[in-house]
Amino acid sequence: MTFDDLNLNTPLLSALDDLGYTNPTTIQRKVFSVVMSGADVCGIAQTGTGKTFAYLLPCLRQWKFTKDKNPQILIIVPTRELVAQVVEAVKALSKYTSLVAVGVYGGVNINTQKAEVEKGLDVLVATPGRLYDLAMNGAFKTKSIRHLVIDEVDEMLNLGFRTQLKNILDLLPVRRQNLMFSATITEEVEQLMSTYFNNPVRVEAAPTGTPLENIVQTIYNVPNFYTKVNLLELLLATNTEMSKVLVFVATKKLADELYEQLEAKYPGTAGVIHSNKEQNHRFNTVKQFQEGNYRFIIATDIVARGIDISEVTHVINFDMPEVPENYIHRIGRTGRADKKGIAVTFVTEAEKPNQAAVEALMKYTIPVADLPAELIISDVLTEDEKPKVFMKIIQLKTPAKDAAGPSFHEKSAKNKKVNFIVRKKDRMMKKYGKPISRGQKK
Repeated sequence: MTFDDLNLNTPLLSALDDLGYTNPTTIQRKVFSVVMSGADVCGIAQTGTGKTFAYLLPCLRQWKFTKDKNPQILIIVPTRELVAQVVEAVKALSKYTSLVAVGVYGGVNINTQKAEVEKGLDVLVATPGRLYDLAMNGAFKTKSIRHLVIDEVDEMLNLGFRTQLKNILDLLPVRRQNLMFSATITEEVEQLMSTYFNNPVRVEAAPTGTPLENIVQTIYNVPNFYTKVNLLELLLATNTEMSKVLVFVATKKLADELYEQLEAKYPGTAGVIHSNKEQNHRFNTVKQFQEGNYRFIIATDIVARGIDISEVTHVINFDMPEVPENYIHRIGRTGRADKKGIAVTFVTEAEKPNQAAVEALMKYTIPVADLPAELIISDVLTEDEKPKVFMKIIQLKTPAKDAAGPSFHEKSAKNKKVNFIVRKKDRMMKKYGKPISRGQKK
């Protein structure tokens, strides 16, 4: 099947020709007719299978010109990088139309984005937090939205956008088409669909957790952190095929530390990206990596969902992720568009449970490779890797306090006062020696 077989209009077909696309992917082919029918859709497909075009093509096919300045299509994504990439894809597909697409995200001046939105637009691509802020500021009205797309909704929930996402859904018109696309569907996502979607049609390009067939996966069992560093440096030094490498690490702190070590050996060819980096730095790092100026970048899981970089030769999991689904998204950065990819993972003994969880999700046992003979096995341990000595703490009983008395002191003798009642008869007797009376009553 080619794109000519789909019910696309001439502007879309011309744009696809300019981009060099002729055949739709599995998810694009399966989703198109369902979306065109007007039904709600839950699309499940691995990263790198064309999910973005899968929802853009039918939505843009149904778009109609109007003088209304409010958006007709709303696309919600989890990261700033993904906002930029979706906007770029919309502009590429709408090259031969007058459609206006705007992307908004946090971390930059909201007033600039508000002014841009108020000018008028047809497609709004946004992260949940900034989208809700703009809606509350009155930058746009939701009454014209006909198509809602939520991409990587499970990642939004993981990032803490649950409240904003629900608030946004409550603002939207009841009569709308809901489209949701992701590589994994969690129980929370199922609950969200049952609440806000209208009997969504589930379209699967591959079952959740299925590893991509064109990605070769390998595991190296390593004893500790510094041996991982040595192995990574050795692979980069000896494997010339590693020309565009994504290195995933667990934390932002680890990303910075690993970057400092590798930048010294590979000056000017390494980049680092995570959520603490300012927006310009993140965009520039991705651009340098995309253009081939950086041989590798070190990143946290934010990149696993937020960046679509072509021709990534290798993905290296410096550690096994705690969330099994993140492994799927990580390795999905390579082997895109039917090209071969390689995913290498370093696993310590402490990470074996995470490895078991990933393999259970994929229903696939990742092959284990022997460590290179020239690898230097480090005996230096990090603070987290050093064995912990747990000593029993004996709680000593504190001696009981003596029984406390009243919270005041006894008065001195001279300050004690006793009230006596003295009759008048006795006072007179004491004064006159005899009782004094008024006399007999007459």
